[in-house]
Amino acid sequence: MYIQLFRVLVRQIQIDHVLARYPVHQTHTLNISRVASRVGVIVGSGAGGLDVIEENYRKLTELGPKRVSPYFVSSMMINSAPGEISIAIGAKGPSFAVVTACATGSNAIGEALRTIQYGTADVVVAGGAEANFSQLDLASFANIHALSRRNEEPQKASRPFDTDRDGFVIGGGAGVLVLEELEHALNRGATILAEVAGYGCTTGAYHITAPDPSGSGPAEAINIALQDGGLTPQEIDYVNAHGTSTPFNDRMEINAIQKVFGEHAPRLAISSIKSMTGHLMGGAGAVELIATVQSMIHSKVPPTLNCDNPEAPELNFVPHVYQEREVRAAISNSFGFGGHNVCLAVRKWEGV
Repeated sequence: MYIQLFRVLVRQIQIDHVLARYPVHQTHTLNISRVASRVGVIVGSGAGGLDVIEENYRKLTELGPKRVSPYFVSSMMINSAPGEISIAIGAKGPSFAVVTACATGSNAIGEALRTIQYGTADVVVAGGAEANFSQLDLASFANIHALSRRNEEPQKASRPFDTDRDGFVIGGGAGVLVLEELEHALNRGATILAEVAGYGCTTGAYHITAPDPSGSGPAEAINIALQDGGLTPQEIDYVNAHGTSTPFNDRMEINAIQKVFGEHAPRLAISSIKSMTGHLMGGAGAVELIATVQSMIHSKVPPTLNCDNPEAPELNFVPHVYQEREVRAAISNSFGFGGHNVCLAVRKWEGV
C-alpha cells in the first residue's frame, strides 16, 4: 500500500509524509486512535508540486491528454500534504494547508498554536516542506536576481548579514513538530521540549516580492509575538533570523531587530542557519524553529557561516562557529513573498 502511495505523491508531499510520522512516533504514550478527533494536521508548502505541473504539461502538449497522470490534480494540490498525513496517522481533527511562501512553515506552527488555544484540538502536527527542483522555479528566482551568483565558491555563497552577500542558495527540505496543549501533555507523561509562547503575523502591503526597507512590518510581528507570549524584548536571548543572504532582506531584518530591541540588540545572539541549509522556502520556518528549540536544550547557538564582514558590526551574528550560551527565551522570524511576516516566540521548558 505505502509503496504505491509514495509513487503517486510529489516530492514535497513525500517529505511531509515521512517527517510527520517521526515526531508522532516520538510522542510514545499518545494513542491517536483514542483521540483522533482532537488531533489536527496543519502543514504547507510555498510552491507545492511545480515539477508535477511541468512534467504533465509536457506530456499533454507532446503526447496528448491520455498521457496526463490521473493523479495530477491530487499531486499538485498543496493540501494533499495534510490530507495524506492525516490518513497515515489517523488524525481526524482540523486539517488544512498554509501557503505563505517562505513564511509557510512558521505560519503553520502559529496557526497550530491558535487551533489549540481556541480549544479546537489538543494535539496538532504542524510544519512545512519544499522541494524546489522545478526549472520554472529556478529560472524565475534567477531572473529576479534573488539567487547567489557565487558559483565558483558554492560553499561561500550563502552569507547572511555579510556585506558581500549577493543572494540566497535555494534548498529543499522540511520540518514537522507536534504541538500539544499543556495539561493534555502532562497528563500522559509526554516529553516536553519547549513552549511555543507567542505568535505574531503581519502583512507588509508594500510590494509583492521586495521587503519594506524600514522593517516596520516584521518589527510589528515581533512585537505581537512578544506580547502574545508575555515576554519583554529584554528577556530574549536569541533571534533565529530569517536571514536569506539577499541584500535587501537582511538589511530590512537588521532594521526590524533594532526597532524592537533598541539598546538590548547588541546583547542578543542573532544567527541564520540558512548559511548552512540554504533557503528551504516553505520548509524553512519549521526547520529553523527546531534549531531554536535545540539551542535551548543544548545551550548552544548555531552559527552564521561566511559572515566575514557583518553589515551591522555592533550586533552579534554568531559568525563562523557556534556559541555556548543559555537560551531561556528566543524568537524565530520568517518572511515571505507577498509581504507575509511571521514571528514565533518560544520559552525553554523548565517544568510547571
